[in-house]
Amino acid sequence: MPERPGGGLKIVVAEDSAVVRAGLVEILTDRGYEVAAAVGDAEALKAAVAEFRPDVAVVDVRMPPGHTDEGLRAAIAIRRDHPKVGILVFSQYVETRYAADLLGMKSGGGTAGVGYLLKDRVANVTEFVEALSRVAAGGTALDPEVVTDLMAASRHGSALAGLTGREHDVLALMAEGRSNSGIADRLVISERAVEKHISNIFTKLGLPPSDADHRRVLAVLAYLRS
Repeated sequence: MPERPGGGLKIVVAEDSAVVRAGLVEILTDRGYEVAAAVGDAEALKAAVAEFRPDVAVVDVRMPPGHTDEGLRAAIAIRRDHPKVGILVFSQYVETRYAADLLGMKSGGGTAGVGYLLKDRVANVTEFVEALSRVAAGGTALDPEVVTDLMAASRHGSALAGLTGREHDVLALMAEGRSNSGIADRLVISERAVEKHISNIFTKLGLPPSDADHRRVLAVLAYLRS
């Protein structure tokens, strides 16, 4: 029997809207993913992750009882207690304070999978599923608008002041999880030029080579670090 498209990934969905929650479950199960639980509040999310130990959790930001930032705070708790679980925030809102805390956290084995996508800006189901798989595999998936808002809100945004316009473009595409060839295609430049821009970004942000850290992710998150 051929491998199912979902690759055996186990997922927990946390979304307070019953209609959106059901839609996400249908999308994921139709593509071969195992949805271990679909819940409507932050406490149920934490309990489901503790029980099922999924590969990744899809988390809305505003959930009961206060409908403010309960989802993000639950995601931070999950990252602390279950660092191998990937987190994909999927929301209409950019909540900068706790998003910075979530994206800046690291697990004991290096930078874990994190993502933050805005519902209104996901072009199609394929884009969402690809981002989910990337996060589950330990990568990152950040909407450029989220990156921009976090940069503006961060006291450490000056760390990026020395980047050129083209380096900012490259960094934004890195935040989307694109490879060097993907960045080259989008910007219509050579891969060698992309490599040079990325090297300059690492240098300007003070990110030397390291076996313990993923510099591509740390470059995106450098402004969030204290």
